[in-house]
Amino acid sequence: MCAAQKEKKGVTTIYRQREIERLEKDVEELRRLASTEDSEAEVERLKREVLELRREFYTHLGPWQRAQIARHPQRPYTLDWINLMITDFIELHGDRGFGDDKALITGLGKFRGRSVAVIGHQKGRDTKQRVVRNFGQPKPEGYRKALRVMQLAAKFGRPILTFIDTPGAYPGIDAEERGQAEAIAHNIETMAALETPLVAAVIGEGGSGGALAIAVGDRVLMLENAVYSVISPEGCAAILWRDSSQKERAAEALKLTAPDLLALGLIDEIVPEPPGGAHADADAAAVALGAALERHLAELAGMPVERLKARRAEKYLRMGRFEEDPA
Repeated sequence: MCAAQKEKKGVTTIYRQREIERLEKDVEELRRLASTEDSEAEVERLKREVLELRREFYTHLGPWQRAQIARHPQRPYTLDWINLMITDFIELHGDRGFGDDKALITGLGKFRGRSVAVIGHQKGRDTKQRVVRNFGQPKPEGYRKALRVMQLAAKFGRPILTFIDTPGAYPGIDAEERGQAEAIAHNIETMAALETPLVAAVIGEGGSGGALAIAVGDRVLMLENAVYSVISPEGCAAILWRDSSQKERAAEALKLTAPDLLALGLIDEIVPEPPGGAHADADAAAVALGAALERHLAELAGMPVERLKARRAEKYLRMGRFEEDPA
């Protein structure tokens, strides 16, 4: 696809999105003004048409558009999923060495009657929250806090649920000084050998090692509009073409969408989202994700520890191996 065609496609996408938003506003205004059965019936008809348009629009999105949805500021974050799916949640703080990284939420609770440990990235909604949460970019103390909770969960036989949504680990000097790479590597090594089931869910952005440090799961799920990649499209474009405006081209090449990753064998299941994305109906999204998590936990719960660890090792050793074409 040439540059002109891509630009035209981008303009068309934006136009269709704005048209859907305009129609939704019109429907809400009509609903407010409706006073008769006929007018209410007309509102319902228009609402169904808008829903169908939105479903069609979101079904045919490209990788870059998916990345934008994954970053939507109203998309559910870890604390939202906890509120929707986890009961009796107790947050645990600190790495017992340096401090408490608020970019990572860790704690214990119950998921549909099952005691679990929960770990996930938290970005923050407004500017103040984002600064406090460091825009969802953990530092070494965050990963060490997550490691502490994982080890605690394994000690008491609690399965671990992780929610991945980060642009990546924090790349600042202070993080490097405190051993960012070592903290990520230690987490990956430890998760590979933990004697308890781990189910990871990519709920938004899965950015590089910052995501992988809590994503070495027996099962890895991915929401329909989430993305998971070694680098952001903008970063990839800046490196390969020295032009961040080539981000759409980079997103195509990175194969970062859920269908791409499922085809490559890097994730285990795609969890469908409501029309319009998880942010359009967080309750419905939580029902779908909760059902998938429960199913995978039930399959893993009765598995002997040694078999669990062996299957996990086999799962990750298979990745990156491709058979040569005999032709």
